Amino acid sequence: MKKIAVFTSGGDAPGMNACIRAVVRTAIFRGIEVYGITYGYDGMINGNIKRMQSHSVSNIIQRGGTILKSARSESFRTKEGRQKAYEQLKAFGIEGIVAIGGDGTFTGAKLFFEEFGIPTIGCPGTIDNDIYGTDYTIGFDTAVNTALEAIDKIRDTAAAHDRIFFVEVMGRDSGYIAVECGIGGGAEFVMVPETETDLKKVVKSLKNLRKSKSSSIIVVAEGDEEGNAELIMEKVKDKVNDEDKEFKVTTLGHIQRGGNPTARDRVLASRCGMAAVEGLINGESNCMAGVVNGDVTYTSFEDCIGKTKPIKGDHLKLIEILSI
Repeated sequence: MKKIAVFTSGGDAPGMNACIRAVVRTAIFRGIEVYGITYGYDGMINGNIKRMQSHSVSNIIQRGGTILKSARSESFRTKEGRQKAYEQLKAFGIEGIVAIGGDGTFTGAKLFFEEFGIPTIGCPGTIDNDIYGTDYTIGFDTAVNTALEAIDKIRDTAAAHDRIFFVEVMGRDSGYIAVECGIGGGAEFVMVPETETDLKKVVKSLKNLRKSKSSSIIVVAEGDEEGNAELIMEKVKDKVNDEDKEFKVTTLGHIQRGGNPTARDRVLASRCGMAAVEGLINGESNCMAGVVNGDVTYTSFEDCIGKTKPIKGDHLKLIEILSI
């Protein structure tokens, strides 16, 4: 293999730059030309492809976001769009691809490989930590620490005013961020898409907690079946019916995607980036490079896309026990 390309796609995640850096420098170390594709699959279609050198990735390991940019691509969903992308790659002589992203990125990569056969390996770049085949995804640890810092500050003001705060974190289909923030932030309740939210139990517990706690923190994943934090707060407030208690909502939003990646994310991203290049060299393809139980593993895109990664039951139990 003489030439490979790397791109980022889907939602950005802290640590993507560290992964790009690892891909570029591992390729160069192995005597392979490496190209960066800007704006994901759209950039592939439009030929936004440039040669990268070692200095191209200097001073980026500590930066959030992605120097290769990211974009959604409706054109790549069509056969015509994918044909154009293939022609652009062939024009540059690119023989292998490293795709950094999440479920949508891998779905596109799997289809592209099946149609055109260009070897592709993915790196799990998403803050949601919802990809099967890796213990953690690139950006998850940073997102949790960003949210946790905010929750700690909210706890201070909640205690000062005896308030109940509903804090909404990202997680449309996954409650991993909410659960780890709930444990780390000492939340009284955590609401996630993976489990059914019992509002009657929440209301009853809040009424009982008034005897021992003057304030409470409730962490809500944005994809909870009862609605977002604002809707849930209104439902609970009406049932608690306590005029002396103030209810507040804070939606953390996209701050969870930004910021300098933690050491844990930088190391994970670097390991996955190197493993992706090494995998291409050794004949791996149509799979993702992840880390399971401390070891680098390769998991087929089909499994990454088709299998779920459930939240550990003991994590949910921890919140229930420690919130008393």
